[in-house]
Amino acid sequence: MPQKKPCQLQMLPAAQPVQNIGSDTSRCLDELQNASDVEAQMAQQARQKIQERLKKAKLFQRYRAQLIPNKYNVTITSNPASTEEKICLTVYENTKVVPLTVKNSGLKTVYLSFRTFDFVRNIFTVRDSHGNSIKTIRKHTLGPGQAYKIKVHFHADHAGFYEQLLIFTFETHQPSSDEFEIMRLLEVIHHTSFSEELLPTATNSLCRLQTEKSMSTEGELTWPKPVVPLEQYPMPKSTKDFMKSDTHLQETLLNWKNYSKRFHLLLHLEELQLKTEIEKFNQDDVTMFRDKSNKNLLILKIVGASGNSSSLLSASQVLVTPLEFERGSFENAAYKGLIHHEDAEQVHVQFCEKFLKQFKEGLRFKVNFIVNRLPLRVQHRAAALAYKHRLKKVLFPTGNISSQQSCSQSKLLGLENNPEQFMAIQNIVAASAKPAPYLVFGPPGTGKTVTLVEAIKQIVKTQTSCNILVCAHSNSATDHLCEKILAEKTCRRKLYRLYALNCSMKNIPQILKHKCNLDKKTNTFMIPSKEELIKYKIMVTTLLTAARLVTGGIPPGHYTYVFVDEAGQAAETECIIPLAGLIQPNRCQIVLAGDPKQSGPIITSKLAVKHGMDVSLLERLMRDINLYKSHGTCGFNSCFVTKLLRNYRSHPEILKIPNELFYEGQLQPYAPKEKCSKYCKWEQLPKKGFPLIFHGVAGSIERDARCPSVYNMAEVEVLKEYLKALINYLHKKGVTQIGPEEIGIIAPYRKQVEKIQIALQMDKDLRKENLEHILVGSVEKFQSKEFNIILVSTVRSSPKLTAHKQQFTLGFVDNEKRFNVAMTRARALLIVVGDPRVLKTDKLWNKFIHYCSKAGGYRGITISGAEDENHQASGNKHIHKYPHTVEVV
Repeated sequence: MPQKKPCQLQMLPAAQPVQNIGSDTSRCLDELQNASDVEAQMAQQARQKIQERLKKAKLFQRYRAQLIPNKYNVTITSNPASTEEKICLTVYENTKVVPLTVKNSGLKTVYLSFRTFDFVRNIFTVRDSHGNSIKTIRKHTLGPGQAYKIKVHFHADHAGFYEQLLIFTFETHQPSSDEFEIMRLLEVIHHTSFSEELLPTATNSLCRLQTEKSMSTEGELTWPKPVVPLEQYPMPKSTKDFMKSDTHLQETLLNWKNYSKRFHLLLHLEELQLKTEIEKFNQDDVTMFRDKSNKNLLILKIVGASGNSSSLLSASQVLVTPLEFERGSFENAAYKGLIHHEDAEQVHVQFCEKFLKQFKEGLRFKVNFIVNRLPLRVQHRAAALAYKHRLKKVLFPTGNISSQQSCSQSKLLGLENNPEQFMAIQNIVAASAKPAPYLVFGPPGTGKTVTLVEAIKQIVKTQTSCNILVCAHSNSATDHLCEKILAEKTCRRKLYRLYALNCSMKNIPQILKHKCNLDKKTNTFMIPSKEELIKYKIMVTTLLTAARLVTGGIPPGHYTYVFVDEAGQAAETECIIPLAGLIQPNRCQIVLAGDPKQSGPIITSKLAVKHGMDVSLLERLMRDINLYKSHGTCGFNSCFVTKLLRNYRSHPEILKIPNELFYEGQLQPYAPKEKCSKYCKWEQLPKKGFPLIFHGVAGSIERDARCPSVYNMAEVEVLKEYLKALINYLHKKGVTQIGPEEIGIIAPYRKQVEKIQIALQMDKDLRKENLEHILVGSVEKFQSKEFNIILVSTVRSSPKLTAHKQQFTLGFVDNEKRFNVAMTRARALLIVVGDPRVLKTDKLWNKFIHYCSKAGGYRGITISGAEDENHQASGNKHIHKYPHTVEVV
C-alpha cells in the first residue's frame, strides 16, 4: 500500500443521515428519545474515559516518584532514548516506528507481562520481532542475558498530541515472588504543516487584536454648558461593608423600591473587582517605546494577560511616574495616559502632547493601571435618575395603562410575507406598548436590524413631530445600524451620528463622516450645542455616549421613540443610560431589540453576577414580567413583544441544533439558497450537501510562563489546513481577494487568538494571501456579525499525563450563550475543531458532535468502538495539504 502523504486530515465515515421528522408523531418522539439516549450514553462514556485517564496519570506519576532503576538488572532501552521515563518525539510524517528492547542482564529468570493504554484509538500498534500485533503479553520467560524486542508503530493523519502508556511487569517464581514494574510514556507531537517560517518581524505587533470598545475612555463627559451634573459616586471608604453585601442582596430581589440602591451596590462590587484585577498588571520598573505606526502612541509591555484582559484593560487608564529625570523634562510627578488599544502582550497608550515631547526611549517608569470610572459613574447616575424620573412603568411594566393604539395600516413593501416582522413594525409605529418597552426578540439571522430600520422609516414618514434616539452597545453595532438607516431616502437628511470625543477615526465608515460630529478643519470630534442636536429627527449614538445628551440638558420628553439594538449585550445599568433623564414614560415608546439566548453583559465580579448584574434589561423583562412571557398556544402578546421566526442567514443544517436547543424548534429556514448553499459542493466536505464539519483533534492545552490564558497548537495547525483548502477553492471560483464577510475564526481564549494570528503571518502560503480582512477573535467579537464561513477552535483538551494538575474543565467553552453565538454566525459553512474526549462531557457539545457524526460530518480522531466500525466499513477520505484536492485511497 503506498505511503499516505503528510498533512492529511482523515474523515471518520458517516452513519446514516439524520431523518426529517415526519407526520407520524409517535415515530418522531421515539426517534428523539433514541437520540437523547444515545447522547446520554456518549456523555457517560466520555466521563468514564476521563476517570480512567486520571487513574493512569496518577499511576504513572507515582511510579516516577518512587522509581527504583535497574531492579534485578532488567533494563528497557529505546530509540529515541527515554528521559525521566518519557520517550518524546516530534514528527512531520504520518508514520513512525519506535523500537524498544527489554533486556535481562541479571542472573535470575524473570517473567515479563506487558500491557498498553491508548487514549486515542488506532494511533499506536505494538508488534513483536516477527511483525505480529501485540495487545498484551502474559509471563513471557526472559532468562539471564536474554532480550525481547518490540516496535511501537505510530500512524496518524491528523495534527495532534498523542500519548501511549507502556507498562512492563516483571516477576520471579521464588517462594516469595517479587513483582516490579517499569513504565514508559510515549509522547508524539504530530505536525502536518511544512510551510511555517520564522519571520524577522514575527513579534507581538503581528497579532494585533481587532478590538472594539463598547465604552469610551474619555476623561470626562464635558459639555459646553453642563445642565445635569455627573457626580463622582465614590466607592465607600470602608470595603468591610461589602462582606455583608451578599446577605443583604439575598434578602430581597430587585424591585422598584430598592432599584437604585441595589444597582449602586452592584456597581461598587464590580468596581472593586475591576480594581483588584487591573492592579495585577502594575509594574515598578519598565521602559516604553514609541509605536512605529503611530508616533503619538507609546507601547507598554504587559505580562499575565488572560482571556478577559482585553475588556479589563480597555476599561482602565495608566498612571506613569518617571523614575529618572533629565534636565528640563518631566516637571510633574505622574502622568495619566489612556489605553488606545491592546495587542497580545502589550498596550498602546495615548499621552498628552507635553509628555510625548519630553519622552525618550530608554527612560524608566513606574506604571499603575487604574480603573476608568467614567462608565461606572454614568451608570450610577442612570440608576439614580431612573428613580428620580419615576421610570417604574418602564422598568416594571404591568400593561394596565398601555395605550393599545390601533396599528397603522401603511404598506410595508417586501415584508408582507413575514407576519412577525410586519406585526412588530405596526405595533412599534403605533406605540402599542407605551409606557412599557416593546421587545423585539430576534434570534440569530431573523432580521432585527431590518425590523428596526423599517419601523424608524415608517415613523419618520407618518409622524412629523417625532424625535428618535437610536442606540447600541458598541460603536460597530451603532455604525452598522446607522448605515442601514441612511440607506432609506426618507431618513438621510434627518440623521446625526454622535461619536465620543476619543473615538478612533480609522474605524468610522466613510458614509458617516458627513453625518456626524467630526470637525473637518481639525479632523477631531467636537460636541455640538444642545440647540444644534435637537434639530435632528434621528440621533444615533452608543449607550454610553447617550449620557452626553443627559449632561447637556436635552429635555425629558424630547424623544418620542428610543431604540436600543443588541440590548441583550448590555447590563441593565448601561441600557437605561438613554432612558433615565431623557424620556417621559407616557410620551415615549421604548424599543429593545436583541436575543437573551446569546451572549450577555461581561461582568467581572462573581458576587455581582450572582445577584443579577449580568442579566440585561431585555432578559429580565422576558424572564420576570408576565407581559413578555409566552403563554401556551397563544404565544407572545404582540402588543408588547414579537419573536421573529424566519432565519435569513444560515443553511438549514447549520441552524438545526441551535434551533432545537434554544428556540424550541420554532425558527424557520428562509436563507437564500444561492447564498447558504455555496459551499455544499466543496470537495473537502466529509458529506456533500452537509456544510458542517466537526473535526476531532487530540491536542493539549498549553500556557506560556506567567500567562493564565491557554492555547492549543494542534488545533491551530488543523485550522490552517482548512483555511488553505478554502482559499484554494475560492481561487478556483475566481475570487482573488478574501472579503471581510467571507471568513471568521472564533477562539474562546486570548492566547489562542494570538497564536492563530501569528500562524497566519508565519505560514508562507497564507501570508501571501493578504488575509488582513479575516477577523480572528473571541465569541464576544462576533456577536451581531455574520460570515459565509466560520471556523471555531474550542481549545480545551485533556492535560498531559505528566501534568501535576489533572483538571478537566471546559472553561469559557462551557457557556450556553457563547455556544449559541458561535454556532449561529455562519451562513454557508461551519467548521468546528475540538477534542471530543472532553467536549462530549458537556450536554450541548455532545449533542452537536453526535449530530455531525450521525449526519456524516465528523472527521478526526476515533474515540469509540462504534466510530471505529464505521471507519472500517466505508473506507477513508483524506484532505491533502493545500493546494491539493480530495484523494480516495
